[in-house]
Amino acid sequence: MKFTAKKFLTLKRLRTTILYAALFAAAAGMMFPIVWMLLLSLREQPQSYSTFWALLTAPTSLLNYTETLSSDAFGLYFLNSAFVSAAITAGNVLFCFMAGYAFARREFFGRNALFISVLVVLMIPPHVIMIPLYRMMVNFGWINTFYALIIPWLVMPFGIFLVRQYVMNLPKDVEDAARIDGAGEWYILFRVVFPLCTPILTVLSIYVFLSNWNSFLFPFLFSNDEAHRTLPVGLAFYQGKQSIDWGHLMAGASISALPILTLFSFFQKQIIEGLTAGSLKE
Repeated sequence: MKFTAKKFLTLKRLRTTILYAALFAAAAGMMFPIVWMLLLSLREQPQSYSTFWALLTAPTSLLNYTETLSSDAFGLYFLNSAFVSAAITAGNVLFCFMAGYAFARREFFGRNALFISVLVVLMIPPHVIMIPLYRMMVNFGWINTFYALIIPWLVMPFGIFLVRQYVMNLPKDVEDAARIDGAGEWYILFRVVFPLCTPILTVLSIYVFLSNWNSFLFPFLFSNDEAHRTLPVGLAFYQGKQSIDWGHLMAGASISALPILTLFSFFQKQIIEGLTAGSLKE
């Protein structure tokens, strides 16, 4: 059978249609939990509806949002999460950048062995260090303080690895030219290399902020009082022993998701640039 250009275009359109249909189905599957969360948050006592259709056709109400926002504890949890996540993000941007640059550009004794140890730490699940880290926080007297929520996470091995791989793909000519002009090493580090690493540092910031904004286990272990609880820990108290307050829980979860969605909306270009940088070489 003769293969004509018309049949080729038809097969190409068919493959394109199948591809877009698969992407649409995947996007719908990812969006369904968000839509379901919003639907439950906009209904008064959603647990009282016995069918999905009854829940879907129920009147919309913002009562869950107003009651959640008017709660004194919720505002405190939100501020605690914002403070802890921002502090950890700033620390990781600074320390991971400096460590990643040192691994990429500096020659020192034991560099390879030390970098291998960083990679080994990446393979250790965080739950393994739960008990020794808790004992350490108790010995330091840091339980129910922001020190326990911030200091152990100021440097992430993944961030060091990410920055190191990015810096290795940067040309050394710019740094050498700055040295010839008489620039010091600290000037080169923060005034020359740091701006060039903005895409990958943006990716690192989003990743670290997202990870710590949604962190539950360690903030739950290290904070026993209301003054130091973060938002995920505070939302867990909407779950009682006999029932779950789905309306207020979903309203709080929707508000909690807003900062993350906002960050992705504003910095999606930088995230894509950071993830794809170095993938193509001229």
